[in-house]
Amino acid sequence: MARMETVSATVDSLGLDETEQGLLAVVRHFLTSFAKPETQAWILAYGTATERWGHSDGARLAQGLLAVLQATLKAREGQGLRFGDPLCPGCRGKATPDEAALMTMLHHMRRDETGLARIALADLTLGRMDAGLIRAGLSLAALFPAEGPAKPAAPPVLH
Repeated sequence: MARMETVSATVDSLGLDETEQGLLAVVRHFLTSFAKPETQAWILAYGTATERWGHSDGARLAQGLLAVLQATLKAREGQGLRFGDPLCPGCRGKATPDEAALMTMLHHMRRDETGLARIALADLTLGRMDAGLIRAGLSLAALFPAEGPAKPAAPPVLH
């Protein structure tokens, strides 16, 4: 089960790209739906994703992310995830320790940075190297790999 909890980092400090920052909002809606099924927040999760990335990509991102979250909760063996309120404007720039670990894991998986992804995975799963979560995360990363460094490349020098 998911649960609300305190903040440990700013979202900006995590070094996420625009796609990953957008995914965090979708994560929070899904986790709200798990914690309070009566909210049906999963509808907002899919709606947010399709609004941001279009019907095809948004639905695939949301579905892949849902698989990652289900695998995460299974790997944590009932420990739940701490998360921020997706509808709180003041909460959007903050991340709980669990959100930070999840988003950092996905960030590094999207860049094929295995060692760093493993560290974040261990933080997220309380030290468990869960094969199901690794598969789900890499599947999502393969669908939407990072497009390269955040900074634009330097212009070529012509002589």
